[in-house]
Amino acid sequence: MGSRVYLDWNATSPLRAEARAAMLEAMDLVGNPSSVHAEGRAARALVERARARVAAALGAEGADVVFVSGATEAAALACAGRGLLCAEVEHEAVSAWCAPELAVDACGRVAVAEPGRSAVQLANSETGILQDLPEGLAVSDLTQAFGKVPFAFNWLGCDVGFVSAHKIGGPKGVGALVIRRGLDLEARIKGGGQEMGRRAGTENLIGIAGFGAAAEAAARDLAEGVWEPVLQLRNILESALCGDGKGTISVGKEVPRLPNTLCLVTPGWKGETQVMQMDLAGFAVSAGSACSSGKVRASRVLRAMGLGEDEAGSALRLSLGPGVTEGEALRFAEAWMRARDRHRARAA
Repeated sequence: MGSRVYLDWNATSPLRAEARAAMLEAMDLVGNPSSVHAEGRAARALVERARARVAAALGAEGADVVFVSGATEAAALACAGRGLLCAEVEHEAVSAWCAPELAVDACGRVAVAEPGRSAVQLANSETGILQDLPEGLAVSDLTQAFGKVPFAFNWLGCDVGFVSAHKIGGPKGVGALVIRRGLDLEARIKGGGQEMGRRAGTENLIGIAGFGAAAEAAARDLAEGVWEPVLQLRNILESALCGDGKGTISVGKEVPRLPNTLCLVTPGWKGETQVMQMDLAGFAVSAGSACSSGKVRASRVLRAMGLGEDEAGSALRLSLGPGVTEGEALRFAEAWMRARDRHRARAA
């Protein structure tokens, strides 16, 4: 067996060299960003430079970019106590704060009747399915779409969006809430009044520095077309794994998806079993959202799309990145199909 192959980029992406360098530089700054002396001003300058880089990468110039610990905290700040509606396909960080009343069709598209009261993701982490966001949307989870597909917060027309650094090659433990200028959101963490009064606590200087560098690099890569070869490789894998007439289906292939995401359903072969078998074979894959993959249960995203319990429990997610080669992808395809055939032979 060759070296391990990482096919779980939607869970977290490898740390970018630009982010690592920015974080190492930030480690040498001693000042608190809230202090007024020279050391504090240097730290503040780093935070504000990173804020500008994230805003530019998101197309959010003029909006308020608030640094937080990650997308989960951002979702709580964006959604809690606002009486918002969502669909069952939303990440649990959103559905925990919203009423899951929005309908989902068999292609994973969400019907939104009241945009101003709704939270809708731009891209689903499990299926990669992209949504057409209505004008005036209250909240959008931009986490998976950021850096993979072109969009601008200022063009989306939503009030609030949020992202996470480690999905674009930044460090874990830092994210950003993007708020339309003039909109008032009550802080959930109160204290010193940092981050424009939206999120108290001394800023994570090292993480923020890495986030800013990663955001700038991700925007550059997207503009230079680095995801086009990833899309082609995803399609090669899709044809290889679903085109042999052995019952494996690709979820969401009828609608626009992220260029890197492939959600496979093989009825009767549990997703967690596939993950363990592929791990032993040297491949890192997932049975769904990384935040829920340790829980043995059928995907609620797929159930919301109308799949049965057996189908929803037999899903495997592949999420590729620019570092994955065609040879590595084809090695995975061979290993996975051998494991599937062995499973079916034992079940016969």
